[in-house]
Amino acid sequence: MKILGYLARDVLLHTLAVSFTLLLIIFSGRFVKYLAEAAVGNLASDILFPVMFYRLPGFLELILPLGLFIGILLAYGRLYVESEMVVLSACGVSPQRLAGCTLVPAALVMLLVAMLSLWLAPAGAARSSALLDDPESTQGLQTLAEGRFQARKDSGLVSYAQRIDPDSGVMHSVFLSQRAEPGSDRPQLQVTYAREGEIVIDPETGDRYVELRDGYRYEGLPGRLDFRVIAFATFGQHIPEPEGGIRTSSRIDGRSTLELWRAGGAEERATLHWRLSLPLIVPIVAIIALCMSRTDHRKGRYIKMAPAILLYLAYLLLLVNARGAIEEGAAPLRLWAIHLAFALLALGLLYAENWRRYWRRLRHREVPHVAA
Repeated sequence: MKILGYLARDVLLHTLAVSFTLLLIIFSGRFVKYLAEAAVGNLASDILFPVMFYRLPGFLELILPLGLFIGILLAYGRLYVESEMVVLSACGVSPQRLAGCTLVPAALVMLLVAMLSLWLAPAGAARSSALLDDPESTQGLQTLAEGRFQARKDSGLVSYAQRIDPDSGVMHSVFLSQRAEPGSDRPQLQVTYAREGEIVIDPETGDRYVELRDGYRYEGLPGRLDFRVIAFATFGQHIPEPEGGIRTSSRIDGRSTLELWRAGGAEERATLHWRLSLPLIVPIVAIIALCMSRTDHRKGRYIKMAPAILLYLAYLLLLVNARGAIEEGAAPLRLWAIHLAFALLALGLLYAENWRRYWRRLRHREVPHVAA
């Protein structure tokens, strides 16, 4: 029990440190990207931190397995370099017993990842989508502020709403003006005025549209008389989302696991099997990390870090590709076949030393003794 407690504590401390570092790096990168969206008006700045908080479980469900993988490499690498593993082996601790001790902290991480992937991450994604779809956070074409002109540098759009209903998000006396880029086929200037308008969300795709009602649209070139005036009862326009933006994540990520279980679509099936398979990554990569951490004081504890991380990335990329194939109609068996292949690889690495000893003994028995 003392050996188990010592190893588990060392692995969990390294896992916590690595996971916190990875989370800080990923969270900072995403925050800078989303902050840039808020700066150009694609996102209301007051919902930036809540949205990031709700998406935190989605980050952790992928960070924790990698944190455990690197944590085991660092923890056991130190034990090999300082010859503590040699002492444990001399005391009768076999690689299989060491694997059992390793699976104890891995089981704790596995339960946490299962809770994140099956419950917390979908709930957080749903709350994030609801907050982004709130009329108060999607006012106007690109987050209008009541009674203030706003200009977007990337598209040249100027927008204004005299009043915005705080409950329904309906905008009153909406004004939009946009100049066309030089050389385009569109009119040089487009001015739109509507009595009211609001942002509508397509329930199937999650795309945003601005719907203006009871207004006029003027198209032409200032200083000329060939303006075209269009009166409309309802005018709709799609609001494009920047690639990689905060709203581009799939809407299906916010659906509960039970809803995905009852649904029969290919995308729902792929997401369900992806969530179920995430916890299975943890024990597999834990055994692989245990086997790849073997080293000595001459090689150092970091000698196998690069090939181990490349193996982990190959595992994850194969799973991502399998998920994409399931979304296109492939059978879910492909995803589980990848888990099975890497589980067999982990067992092969774990028992590799026993097999080498067995072959050495077999070869020694086959060599004939020559009489003197």
